[in-house]
Amino acid sequence: MVGDPSGKSEERNLLDEKVLRDNQHAIQKQLQKFLNFDCGMNSAEMVNNFDWIKNFSFLGFLRDVGKHITVNYMIAKDSVKNRMESGAGISFTEFSYQLVQGYDFCWLYEHKKCRLQMGGSDQWGNIVTGTELIRRKLGGEAYALTCPLITKSDGGKFGKTEEGNIWLDPKRTSPYKFYQFWMNTSDADAAEYIKKFTMLAMEEIEELIRQHSETPHLRILQKALARDITIRVHSEEDCQSAIEASEILFGKGTTETLKKLSEDTLLAVLEGIPKSELTKSELANGMNIVDFLSDKTNIFPSKSEARRMLKEGGVQINKSKIDDSFLVNQNNLLNNKYILVQKGKKNYFLVLAV
Repeated sequence: MVGDPSGKSEERNLLDEKVLRDNQHAIQKQLQKFLNFDCGMNSAEMVNNFDWIKNFSFLGFLRDVGKHITVNYMIAKDSVKNRMESGAGISFTEFSYQLVQGYDFCWLYEHKKCRLQMGGSDQWGNIVTGTELIRRKLGGEAYALTCPLITKSDGGKFGKTEEGNIWLDPKRTSPYKFYQFWMNTSDADAAEYIKKFTMLAMEEIEELIRQHSETPHLRILQKALARDITIRVHSEEDCQSAIEASEILFGKGTTETLKKLSEDTLLAVLEGIPKSELTKSELANGMNIVDFLSDKTNIFPSKSEARRMLKEGGVQINKSKIDDSFLVNQNNLLNNKYILVQKGKKNYFLVLAV
């Protein structure tokens, strides 16, 4: 409900309770792939700080929390100084954020016996406000552990509010796009990411780096990284589907592979290629391939050019080579909607039947 100014050059948008509760449920569902929430004494536990913050009155928060931390201490933090010096300024709402997060640590220390808070390096100031509050308010001792932010090749950090991000939720980033993201990382980034995002042994990573340096065109590092993290975030089946899908345009994709793809994956693979439409009724009795390629879809500018390319074996429908005797019908529809046409080696077209 209140945005953290750390690492931000401008004010964050404020979210309401319903949106935040929905986000909480979605985040826990994602975390269940990595943490066990039902294993007895060592179960992971997810809590919502609104459950204790909502009980504070404004005056109560000032008396019980604000009096323990000086303004001098707060404005010395980089997250505050940077905003004050930038000209954008900082609202009282965001200025007070470190007190709110600091109190969260204090509450967790007191009620959940939490003595360590971990986070990215941009959270250092907020976390140590918590350790300071615990010391001053409760006379306790708590600890902060931060790690450098993991950045993308453009220097930007991975974050849900950043541009060009990827999501764990397959509805926001399909397994295919997720796999491709890691496949498309630079060699330098892949060498760093494989250490940070996978559970591979260091000896295995060093061997992969060595092999990659000898044959960089094989993208050994990227393949190992993409496979490991896609399986853990999604599943082995999703990873295999992503690998097969990537071969549709870039490798040895087959008709059988194409037919297995879900509509979402198919559209993700074919994103950006030229598209055209016709009606399913036009395909009911079968359509001559020359008419289909020229008059109906304009994939070829003329029938004569379509015939020539067909005669030379340069046309494929759904990854199968065809000739000028071929009839296009509804049996050729992928996901009951689409036909993939390939002209030559690299030119693809997607036809939508509505």
